[in-house]
Amino acid sequence: MTDEAEIPREPTQLYLISPLDVGGGFPDRLARALDAAEVAAFQFRVKDLDQHAAARLAEPLQKICADRDVAFIVNDSISLAKRLGADGVHIGQGDGTVQEAREALGRDAQIGVTCHDSRHLAMEAGEAGADYVAFGAFFPTTTKETKHVAGLDLLEWWQSIFEIPCVAIGGVTPTNCADLARAGADFVAASGAVWNGDEEAAVKAFHEALTAL
Repeated sequence: MTDEAEIPREPTQLYLISPLDVGGGFPDRLARALDAAEVAAFQFRVKDLDQHAAARLAEPLQKICADRDVAFIVNDSISLAKRLGADGVHIGQGDGTVQEAREALGRDAQIGVTCHDSRHLAMEAGEAGADYVAFGAFFPTTTKETKHVAGLDLLEWWQSIFEIPCVAIGGVTPTNCADLARAGADFVAASGAVWNGDEEAAVKAFHEALTAL
């Protein structure tokens, strides 16, 4: 068990998740968001597109992230992450295994795993070599259907035992993110709270909430 008095936790950081529509003027919005305040990672999440179309949309966004030293993570698709040379992949429970992702993307890739509200799935992911685990949803969200609800005690438990970072996802806003950070989230993931309004103001608000702890 880690002695928190000896090893202080790093400040909780923002992990941005894309809206499903990343065409049109979205690259400009992403640049504004990333320039507003520190962002640790950006997850490219699109649905129902073939890989060629997804790659075309991803490439300008990937460059925007690279220019700002923000990790570019592909959601669900190990093959698309490999094609793009992405910094990593985020896989759900039905999107392949950590081992498959590691073999395809290499030892330096960041591999995250959706673990819902399950301690068992999180421990399995950690043992398999995941770089981070994601828990949620913590709050009501309209970004995707909520099938699992996680409590703050899950973050407290994980932080007290494991060194692998954890991400809190689901309905996260500048107003409630501090509770997640205090409970043990290393990263808070946000999508709608940023893209459904003024992205620059939202990222600044997240930064202010997380640095005020």
